[in-house]
Amino acid sequence: MEKPYIASLTREPFLFYEMRTTAHLMAGGKTESEILEEIYTQNLFQYPTERSILRIARACIRRLHGLEDESLLRAVYEESTAVSKQICLYAIMKDSRLIQEFMVNVIGGKYRVQDLSFSRMELNVFFLHLQEQNIKVAGWSEATIKKLKQIMMRILVETEYLDDLQTEHLNPVLLGSLLKNVMQERQERALLTAFNCFI
Repeated sequence: MEKPYIASLTREPFLFYEMRTTAHLMAGGKTESEILEEIYTQNLFQYPTERSILRIARACIRRLHGLEDESLLRAVYEESTAVSKQICLYAIMKDSRLIQEFMVNVIGGKYRVQDLSFSRMELNVFFLHLQEQNIKVAGWSEATIKKLKQIMMRILVETEYLDDLQTEHLNPVLLGSLLKNVMQERQERALLTAFNCFI
């Protein structure tokens, strides 16, 4: 992935509920401006303040556009929570170089060697390596890195890779057939490893 590393996850975390809401509107054929207006005027995300609604809605639209597949878009709001969350994780991996590299190199690496142990130390090592290799990441503040680690841990819990934030054991993941087929067609072998899928 050639995208730059960005820390926008601190403001745009997993957003599962928001992604489902936005996917439903997008599949209905509305324009981006109509979607933004509807989310904002009806406060469809049910946020207490209006300040961040449009920014989050734009992030959801960007991630969903990144799927580049109508069947995946529809599945985000039509399928079970488990299937939908896997597709949302795939969408965030396509959108964020940081998440993609963590999921492929750390989580996929664990599944590849069938080592299901996991601790926060894995995240610490991941960021230390990134800071050594990338000047932009090296310039991120400690507070930003800490927040990113928290969000990445929550993503693992939300997508059921971990049972909770204290667990030190990865769950075996079974990739849904729809997403698996799309990824296989795209020959995204590296990304498949993040879903415990090796072909």
